[in-house]
Amino acid sequence: MAYMLLIAEPRGQRDARTQAEGEALYARMLRFADNLAARGVLLDAQSLVSDKEAARVQVRDGRASVLDGPFTEVKEMVGGFFLINCATRAEALAIARECPAAEWASVEVRETGPCFR
Repeated sequence: MAYMLLIAEPRGQRDARTQAEGEALYARMLRFADNLAARGVLLDAQSLVSDKEAARVQVRDGRASVLDGPFTEVKEMVGGFFLINCATRAEALAIARECPAAEWASVEVRETGPCFR
C-alpha cells in the first residue's frame, strides 16, 4: 500500500533559521530519504519551497480565480512529502516517527486511494 507522509511545518519557521541551520536540517532529510530508498520503501520524495510564491486556483460557477500566496490565514504550510510503499498503516506510522521533520513539524500519514470513500 502506498502512503503519503506530508510535512506540515509552521509558517515562518524557515525564516527564523540561519542558512547553516537550514542546510543541516535539509541534509538530515536527504539522509532519511536515502535510508528509505535503501530499504526499498521510497517511491518519491520532494521538498517544496516556501508558500510565498504559491498560488491557489479555484473554479466556481465556471469562473476561475487565482489567489497568490503567502496565505496568511493558515498557520502551517506543506513543506514536502515522502511517498512510501509499505505493508501496513502501522509500518507507515513507524516510518513517520523516524522522519527528522517530526522534530520541528507535523508528519501527516495518509493512505493513497480513491477519493470517494
